[in-house]
Amino acid sequence: MQTKINKVELRNLEIEDYKQLKNSMIESYPEMANSYWKEKDIEKLLSIFPEGQLVILVDEKVVGSALSLIVDEKLVDKRHNYKQIIGDYTFSTHNPNGEILYGIDVFIHPNYRGLRLGRRLYDARKELCEQLNLKAIVFAGRIPNYNQHSKKLTPKNYIDKVKHKELHDPVLSFQLSNDFHVLRIIKNYLEGDEESKEFAVLLEWNNVYYDESPKLINLEKSVIRLGLVQWQMRQLNNLEEFFEQAEFFIDVVSGYGSDFALFPELFIAPLMADYNHLSEAEAIRELARYSDPIRKRFQEFAISYNINIITGSMPLLDNGNLYNVGFLCKRDGTSEMYTKIHVTPNEVQHWGMKGGSQFKTFDTDCGKIGILICYDVEFPELSRIMSDEGMNILFVPFLTDTQNAYTRVKHCSQARAIENECYVAIAGCVGNLPKVNNMDIQYAQASVFTPSDFAFPSNGIKAEATPNTEMTLIVDVDLNLLKELHEHGSVRILKDRRNDLYEIKKLEP
Repeated sequence: MQTKINKVELRNLEIEDYKQLKNSMIESYPEMANSYWKEKDIEKLLSIFPEGQLVILVDEKVVGSALSLIVDEKLVDKRHNYKQIIGDYTFSTHNPNGEILYGIDVFIHPNYRGLRLGRRLYDARKELCEQLNLKAIVFAGRIPNYNQHSKKLTPKNYIDKVKHKELHDPVLSFQLSNDFHVLRIIKNYLEGDEESKEFAVLLEWNNVYYDESPKLINLEKSVIRLGLVQWQMRQLNNLEEFFEQAEFFIDVVSGYGSDFALFPELFIAPLMADYNHLSEAEAIRELARYSDPIRKRFQEFAISYNINIITGSMPLLDNGNLYNVGFLCKRDGTSEMYTKIHVTPNEVQHWGMKGGSQFKTFDTDCGKIGILICYDVEFPELSRIMSDEGMNILFVPFLTDTQNAYTRVKHCSQARAIENECYVAIAGCVGNLPKVNNMDIQYAQASVFTPSDFAFPSNGIKAEATPNTEMTLIVDVDLNLLKELHEHGSVRILKDRRNDLYEIKKLEP
């Protein structure tokens, strides 16, 4: 490696680069005589797929290159060797409508190794794969150190030891460090590759942004806007007055282009004031009469304001049993119900409430979401199952009377965001209801929590409202950041779980 470098440049290969390209190839593969590309081969590659051919220059000298084709996925799935994948040097296998970016060569001049120039080439390939909306990058990598261990180790044993860093292979170790994973071993791949004993390792890098069926309309969004309502408990004389207040907030958050409006748990409690002469259990059962009218009116709001509404929660009577439920009212006019699974001792003691028996994720025009009511977020199993079902955003409508109760909801919600690599949005009620039994005081701070990695806020808090003040919180969350985190995060919690030792699964009711 030279001592001083003035300029490093990565760009597309040009035919004028050929002489330097050839010289660097010869130096890179001294063990494989005449292994360099002929000029007619480079001309052909540039004519059929110029954007797929990359070079890296140091002080205007070509010191490395990455060459690629686009091929059909079914061709990669078949057993193949090097000549077959490149059409016996005709490159007839290249298909602009294929799904796979196939790497047919990559090298760095030995005098310039150790500068991470190979990583630059691989990053550029990944960027190209994403830009072209290709499913994956695939190539067959040599294992040049295998000849030193072939008498004692099978190729599979050798690869396993390289994976676990018990052995080092200059090619395979580098590929694995660049997020490629092993698909299979190929025998008799590259004729004359004695160092690898003609074995190769088929490796793959998946494009997490790949869209199998791009649509011109109704394309799933990557940036989702959340509208959280921190609701002030106030006296309400009737149901229409409640609807007026709710519509005001829906109008506000939809006016800012929000995709979701989130209301708190039991935010309809002020309507219980008319039943204060009854016992607490009787009063909340009277309140349950409003649940169906509220669902219907919020469905209308969802359509007219073009927003998905999570209606917090409200009591519901079903066959004499009292549940704490809410509704996801979608802007397409449909609705689905969710139920609180874990009820608190207070809900049991004062209201005789029961926990539900079913939970699930919900499909929306913004991807899969989960909804857990208050206490439920303190049980990590529920959100983990939802995460396994594809949840990206978890909504938590809550109702807490004291700061310590709120702290439980807050910190458990933050934990759910980290462990499930998702966003968590929480919203609660503030203020006092002195004229409603068992609903005297409220404490809340609406917030949106994120995973903890470089693409997110360092404290894991995307945004938070002022505590105990009626207001809205409008927050954008980027789903693409979650995809990147899943595959390339500093830690990969979902991928690194030891499913060979433990599992969490949903039981049939």
